[in-house]
Amino acid sequence: MNRPAPDSPVTASSATPPEPVLLDCAGRTVAHYGYGSAADGRPRLHPVTTLAGRTVTQERPADHRHHLGVSIAVPDVSGRNFWGGRTYVRGQGPTKLDNHGVQRCLGLDRHGPGGFTQSLAWEADGNELLRERRTVKSVELSSTAWALDLCFTLTNHSADDLSVGSPATNGRPGAGYGGFFWRAPKEAAPPDVFTAACAGEEAVHGRAGDWLALAGDGWTLVFAGASEETRRDPWFVRTEEYPGVGSSLAADERLPVPAGATVVRRIVTVVADGRLDREAAAGYVRRAVTS
Repeated sequence: MNRPAPDSPVTASSATPPEPVLLDCAGRTVAHYGYGSAADGRPRLHPVTTLAGRTVTQERPADHRHHLGVSIAVPDVSGRNFWGGRTYVRGQGPTKLDNHGVQRCLGLDRHGPGGFTQSLAWEADGNELLRERRTVKSVELSSTAWALDLCFTLTNHSADDLSVGSPATNGRPGAGYGGFFWRAPKEAAPPDVFTAACAGEEAVHGRAGDWLALAGDGWTLVFAGASEETRRDPWFVRTEEYPGVGSSLAADERLPVPAGATVVRRIVTVVADGRLDREAAAGYVRRAVTS
């Protein structure tokens, strides 16, 4: 049962977070990975940079303090919040609850300077709900672009059937976020967003597609589903309120995860200097997904 949050803040984890991991590409560091603090409750990639050094992530912005660079975050795992912030409750709206879970590191194996695999326990109320295997690697694409390849496998490690939900499945239309999420930096003007077929937040949000590009001031991110299951997930997109892109596990309906079952997703993100057009974005995606 969800409980109202106490007046004093609840620390997500009292354990000392592991040391951050540096991710290199083309002879330079392009990302830092780890827990910003024990209170964050989940590891993230931040800062992530282009090969020229431009930062393309943002952490704990004033508009959403629980946005943490690039992370795997879910607002509802059978009533437990692994996203942060308030929980959307049907009939009540955003509500502060004492229902936050934590992603605890069980181990991390390096694969050279450009990759690693991590094992994580998704825990709430002292119980492990999900066991995750997360693989991250960098791939050099050109002198001005590289790709972040992120694959995560979530296995129901409890004795009960679970399900993944979102504010949309709990009664807030259009808010189907949860899963892979990339918070980009907020700039003076909103970034442009486009796919192979259309452009603009309203046109691309909530729709599935092979890839989606977000172009800001001197940088472009191109997100691509790298498996059939991932490509079926709709994109969650914000540009006007804040710049962020996610791949939605539960955009309109809850995603069942029976006891012992596994959910696998893989997202490859091209990180490029400059503003790419559709042809260049599609070309980079083809190379990145098959690398």
